Amino acid sequence: MTPDQLRQARVLVVGDVMLDRYWFSSVDRISPEAPVPVALVQREQDRLGGAANVALNAAALGAQTTLLSVVGADDAGRRLATLLADTPVRSALRQVPGLRTTLKLRVVARQQQLIRMDFEAVPQREVLLDLMDRYEQELGFHDVVVLSDYGKGGLDHVARMVQRARELGRKVLIDPKGRDYSRYRGATLITPNRAEFALVAGDWRDDTELEARAQALRTELDAQALLVTRADEGMSLFTAAGHLHVAAQAKEVFDVSGAGDTVIATLAAMLGAGESLEQAVRTANRAAGIVVGKLGTASVDPAELWPAGA
Repeated sequence: MTPDQLRQARVLVVGDVMLDRYWFSSVDRISPEAPVPVALVQREQDRLGGAANVALNAAALGAQTTLLSVVGADDAGRRLATLLADTPVRSALRQVPGLRTTLKLRVVARQQQLIRMDFEAVPQREVLLDLMDRYEQELGFHDVVVLSDYGKGGLDHVARMVQRARELGRKVLIDPKGRDYSRYRGATLITPNRAEFALVAGDWRDDTELEARAQALRTELDAQALLVTRADEGMSLFTAAGHLHVAAQAKEVFDVSGAGDTVIATLAAMLGAGESLEQAVRTANRAAGIVVGKLGTASVDPAELWPAGA
């Protein structure tokens, strides 16, 4: 895959965005007020999270990427807009007064999370209907659509989004959430992780039972493919042609947060550049192995995926 080919990919990312905030601290004592560690915050860092991290990952690979979502007209929403302005991502964020932007605050000490605090609110349906109008406009300029569902309310109209994109011949990739996958019916590719898949399809005893459950779900949803990401067990792709398993390639797992974002973003960029689904999965698996070696939500660039001389 060449840089020129990747630059031809046109990816539209829609879904729940959030601000990932990190407080890096040192812990040297226990509080006299309660048996809890005292974290002395030494450094703060904000990063793009959720669908915004998906968009950043796709753009980092060279794909022409647009992010469509809603945030609040608050400090976190403005910070997200500022962070996006420093990336190659084309931002189509709508700031809505009265809406609280999702914020995940992580306190980190000695490279380990001590606690995570979430601040969030569900947007009103009227706002999401306006988002649907903009979505219709953007579809004409993109080849691949990523619907990144974090269950925060930004994809209440996901069934209509899938239907409209498929009517226009666009590939639709979905990072799912919850127990009801019927709203994803007709998608090109759905990418649950191991726990998310078990929640919908049930546990399995061996790979034979996994394949049976996965193929049954894929058929029920009229999806072209289902990719179950299995952490240290790699990834399993299920299509009408059969089953492809790719072993994990991580040399050292440092932090798994955001790995799913990297996987679906890499798949979108590769498919948008004309790569086959099977090869896109192999590349996404390599990307996941790289990103879990980094702290927090992060991205992978082409030089890491295709080192010179490798």
